[in-house]
Amino acid sequence: MDTKLKYIADPQRYSKADNLYRRCGNSGVMLPKVSLGFWHNFGDSDPYQRSRDITHYAFDHGITHFDLANNYGPPYGTAEETMGRLMVEDFAPYRDELFISSKAGYDMWEGPYGNWGSRKYLMASLDQSLKRMHLEYVDLFYSHRYDPVTPIEETLQALVDIVKQGKALYVGISRWPLDALAKADEYLRQRDVPLLIYQGKLNLLDHSPQEEGIMQYCCEHGIGFISFSPLAQGLLTDKYLNGIPEGSRMSRQGSLNSSMLTPELLQQLQQLNADAQRQGLTLAEMALKWILEQKGVTSVLVGASSTTQLERNLKCAFL
Repeated sequence: MDTKLKYIADPQRYSKADNLYRRCGNSGVMLPKVSLGFWHNFGDSDPYQRSRDITHYAFDHGITHFDLANNYGPPYGTAEETMGRLMVEDFAPYRDELFISSKAGYDMWEGPYGNWGSRKYLMASLDQSLKRMHLEYVDLFYSHRYDPVTPIEETLQALVDIVKQGKALYVGISRWPLDALAKADEYLRQRDVPLLIYQGKLNLLDHSPQEEGIMQYCCEHGIGFISFSPLAQGLLTDKYLNGIPEGSRMSRQGSLNSSMLTPELLQQLQQLNADAQRQGLTLAEMALKWILEQKGVTSVLVGASSTTQLERNLKCAFL
């Protein structure tokens, strides 16, 4: 697509809305069952036109939720810069149809104020994120991880004040333990800023949020749940069924290390693939379908390196 052409969203983008959206906990927010994550594929090292094509395809098919964080890239901050360029060039007329989230909690800049969960870090990071994305507010702002040192009240009060200042409409937490989740829920509810959503890793290889009681707590207290890494960074696709292909994420020894693909895991993946084939599904389709069948799940966060990949992943919403 010529980058000079004005983007006009597909007028049929909500034609399948009845089957695509779910209510997020007890809130008024409806999220698509499949949300687009910017963790990979949207940084400076990725072609901008590809990012543009993927986001256009997503929105044209009803995916209204774009999930970012301050340090997504690489390098840090560049996924949000890509989102900012997309806002200016394409999505500004559709801002009220988009649900954009960002996060802070992992390392972002040097020194004592660029990491974890202090008020100083969360406030400064969100201000930077808004500038990069050319936004006046985000729809959802997360504490990206639990800080065991900063008083929990400091982190939570920063989230409350961020909403009161109009810089975020809702707040969420990611990767917090159950006891801290319960404290956050009570603290935020008492201050009229209820916790909208919990983001956790849930997939066919990792049931931790279920085993730890997090999903049960969210269900009982009207908190939405969104799964990140639903395909275990590609393990739950056909990519690694015969070993480690050249050029794959695991071959580059990044967030996936080759030592993870043990003979036992390879056998498990091959068995899961056989189960999927018996259902007439690909392994990825079965993996995403399984998550969406779990009680309390609002959405799955998928990354995409092409529109074809996103098209395949979106099918799970209608299985």
